[in-house]
Amino acid sequence: MTQVALDLRARFEARLTAFLRQQGPGWPDGAPHGLLNTLHRFVLAGGKRLRPTFCYWGWRSAGGPDDEAVVTAAAALELFHAFALIHDDIMDGSELRRGEPSVHQFFADRHARSAWRGDPARYGRNTALLGGDLCAAWADQMFNGCGLTREQVHRGYPVFAGMRTEVIAGQYLDLVSGVGDGSVAGALTVIRMKSARYTVTRPLQIGAALAGAGDELLAAFVQFGDPLGDAFQLRDDVLGVFGDPAVTGKSALDDLREGKRTVMMAYARDRADRAQLVRIKELFGSPGLDEPGAAELRRIIVDTGAREATERLIATRLSTALSALDRAALPAGPGEALRQLADEVVNRQS
Repeated sequence: MTQVALDLRARFEARLTAFLRQQGPGWPDGAPHGLLNTLHRFVLAGGKRLRPTFCYWGWRSAGGPDDEAVVTAAAALELFHAFALIHDDIMDGSELRRGEPSVHQFFADRHARSAWRGDPARYGRNTALLGGDLCAAWADQMFNGCGLTREQVHRGYPVFAGMRTEVIAGQYLDLVSGVGDGSVAGALTVIRMKSARYTVTRPLQIGAALAGAGDELLAAFVQFGDPLGDAFQLRDDVLGVFGDPAVTGKSALDDLREGKRTVMMAYARDRADRAQLVRIKELFGSPGLDEPGAAELRRIIVDTGAREATERLIATRLSTALSALDRAALPAGPGEALRQLADEVVNRQS
């Protein structure tokens, strides 16, 4: 990562820290601070800050100057990302996030340790739902109060609002796909709506729109961002099964236990012989899946060529994105920054 990227990440962290500290005095009297404090830790506990970074370079690509107000607007996307992660972990039943207990698991554990009345798991889920909702509200508040002019915010807000709807629709589509045919095409549609566009395309467009970009640049960011966002999520799916939990911060069992309908698993089912297909049906999506069973699934994924096919698709999507970036003819600084980001998005270990 370049020094410019590190400096930019530090600026996002500073703006998020300042915003979250401002929420303390406004927290209603009599309400316990446990949720507020937990959200502070969760939001500030690392993360790649990709969405704010793409938003910033979308702004710069459209001729916007380096400015703390746009850094604040971009950082607001990280609060919406926190909402999405918290809710996604609840729906997936994930116990870990960034190497620490997921928010719902944290509160379930607290309930159990305190020997409170009722069901710890239910308490954890319900508290995390409220936390996710609060992060979504904070994202809106931070974006609108970023310090840009009302006209600038008005230009970017429709893309911001559309992104939020798109993510929730994609999450719903993910639920529907879980009871569907599990095809490669279906899995690609899910990742495009649920993750790819809100990771790359929409943040770029939000930044560009804030700076007053025209339709040509917004369209160019679709051509670049969509395939790159696909590659990002495809890499995430590979790491979810083959990654090192000590590096990824997530269990390598969660996706297999959940029966996550990824492109890689769709390839595996399509290419499996009869015996392999029987084992996939028996193991994949089993809540009690253990490490030996997961190791068997990983062997099937490799033996069917599903992992290799996914890697080829990642490479193809990256190549498509970089070709689109070349055609966009962006200013040298933003163009080089986006090229480096594309490499980081695809060639990562976490």
